Amino acid sequence: MKILVTGGTGFIGSHTVIKLIENGHDVFIIDNLSNSSEKVLGRIEQITGMKPGFAKVDIRDRIALDSTCKVATLDGREFDACIHFAGLKAVGESVLKPWEYYDNNICGTLTLLDVLRENGCRNIIFSSSATVYGEDNPIPYVETMPRGKCSSTYGWTKSMIEQMLEDMTASGQLQTAVLLRYFNPVGAHPSGLIGEDPQGIPNNLMPFISQVAVGKRENLTVFGNDYDTPDGTCRRDYLHVQDLAEGHVKAVEKSAEISGVEVFNLGTGTPVSVLEMVNAFETATGRAVPYEFGPRREGDLPQFWADATKAEAELGWKARYGIEDMCRDAWNWQSKNPNGYGD
Repeated sequence: MKILVTGGTGFIGSHTVIKLIENGHDVFIIDNLSNSSEKVLGRIEQITGMKPGFAKVDIRDRIALDSTCKVATLDGREFDACIHFAGLKAVGESVLKPWEYYDNNICGTLTLLDVLRENGCRNIIFSSSATVYGEDNPIPYVETMPRGKCSSTYGWTKSMIEQMLEDMTASGQLQTAVLLRYFNPVGAHPSGLIGEDPQGIPNNLMPFISQVAVGKRENLTVFGNDYDTPDGTCRRDYLHVQDLAEGHVKAVEKSAEISGVEVFNLGTGTPVSVLEMVNAFETATGRAVPYEFGPRREGDLPQFWADATKAEAELGWKARYGIEDMCRDAWNWQSKNPNGYGD
């Protein structure tokens, strides 16, 4: 299959591109590099022996996006599907900068969808989030639950995009939309060549832990220790990025066989608290991670995790890696690349 990957030089996108290439797919990446590095392309080539097509394009730029799609299909082969990762994704930041999130995520996706249908691509796999289940659905989340009230602007953008894709599929403007809902991807490629490299202060737990362990930051701030959880800290369904990338490959291959909208949770089904993750990292790596408690972060829910039974039954996908693997591979990446792709 010929696959367009938006945000393909990012953390999840780059790992997915590798899995796609390893499974024989033809990949073309677009990314505006706002939170990633073009050096990723060379690392992908080192791992797979193939360098994917690439264009530096912002998905809000209709002219550049349309031109890129036309150039990428000059071989006479239209894109069979698009995997859509591109978007802003920091929960706390989204509460402080709602306009930026709606502009980038909503307007960008609308432009992308219009350009895709004009260029003959009617299958999309969307990188959604289990945060769309909202505050009131019981845990664990299952795909039959309705979307709920989101706790952040980031979550609302995911929820709104899901609705857009459902409407476009129902109208026939899209043939297939696969919505993948997951939470916290962590870890890195076992080679240590690619991994999570946030720009500035990390918004996610694992890269912050890794940067403390490598000496780049003094200590970790744990946002809240008074939640109604066993140790008072938030619990999340952490998933190895290698497992997550494999899930996207399964989903894109499934999209060629079906029509309509399908929703799949991707997760381990096992929640891990912040303090449990810190302890697991120290055990797996032998590195100390000093931390301090801070106030709760706006937009954070106490705990949530997903039931991924449907993905196993219909996609043949199941998470294979445990928390020790996630910590080991994250440290392998960080220790080999203390300053990320800046090294």
